[in-house]
Amino acid sequence: MNNKYLLSGFTDEITQDLTTQLESMKKLDMHYMEMRGVDGNNLIFHTKDKVKEIKERLDEAGVKLSALGSPLGKIGIGDSFENHFEEFKRAVEIAHKMESKNIRMFSFYVPEGKGNSYKEQVFDRLGQFVDYAKANDVVLLHENEKGIYGEMAAECLELMNAFGGKHFKAIFDFANFVQAKQDTLEAYKLLKQYIAYIHVKDAIWETGQVVPAGMGDGNVEAILKDLYANGFSGFLSLEPHLFNFTGFAGLERDKDKLEGAETKALNGFEAFLLAQESLYKILDTI
Repeated sequence: MNNKYLLSGFTDEITQDLTTQLESMKKLDMHYMEMRGVDGNNLIFHTKDKVKEIKERLDEAGVKLSALGSPLGKIGIGDSFENHFEEFKRAVEIAHKMESKNIRMFSFYVPEGKGNSYKEQVFDRLGQFVDYAKANDVVLLHENEKGIYGEMAAECLELMNAFGGKHFKAIFDFANFVQAKQDTLEAYKLLKQYIAYIHVKDAIWETGQVVPAGMGDGNVEAILKDLYANGFSGFLSLEPHLFNFTGFAGLERDKDKLEGAETKALNGFEAFLLAQESLYKILDTI
């Protein structure tokens, strides 16, 4: 694969155990991870001593973080923000210790169909996040996620228009948009200038099932081609989510060929390898 591509991934989908994560990364020839779950907890909830230990072990293995896969902003809009902001400040501290400025985050769960009623609260909270990020020189990467304010592209664009810049940028997640019934090409057209980071997973429109990149309705190949044609240099972070995926013969990029395929549950490493190989097939065409 051309070394112009920066590949990362959520290796906690292989296992929570850091030792096995690092062993798996060596087998996968990967040097970056988006750290979320590790040794039984999200990275931002570990003690200072544990964070120090994790950093030392990553350094020994020659692995760096592309981002902290935090759950920040993944609470209800009516939940306490004071405690959550303390968690946010802790995440910023950990980002510096891990030598990664990028922090994945969200824009709060809101009641279905009532996003406009909570827009002011969402923007106030995110404004506080962004101000603190600016003051502490970290980058907040907003992920489109089903159920949050920024579930659909139009709301993501509102957030980017309000806060977008050096310290607030967009993650583009194909599968999340498909599951929210948002056309990914339309979403890409709206958000293109703000996209700094990609979560690589695909999904089928009719069912919402997550599938390897290129096998669903996320228009992964078309969007990646356009991104790189326009100078994209960010991370491609594998987030397989193939927990219930079944094996099949070959890696055809036609979801109809999945029907009737041989059923065989994939373990964490197999699922991650499948996700990686599926992405490589797409990148080979770019």
